[in-house]
Amino acid sequence: MLVLSRKPGEKILIGENVTVTIVRIGPNTVRLGIEAPRDMNIVREELCTDADPVPTTTHTIDVHHA
Repeated sequence: MLVLSRKPGEKILIGENVTVTIVRIGPNTVRLGIEAPRDMNIVREELCTDADPVPTTTHTIDVHHA
């Protein structure tokens, strides 16, 4: 496992088409922004079990922060 230290606003590039941005760091959470192709599923681990397939979405939510 690669472990990186990042500050808010800094980015991590994964391959050629995935960017992870550190949006905010709080006392108990880290908020991430993920830019990836629409056909790539991004799912929180706790939503997946061995019995369930990876959930897919049929809609897109765009969130913009000032």
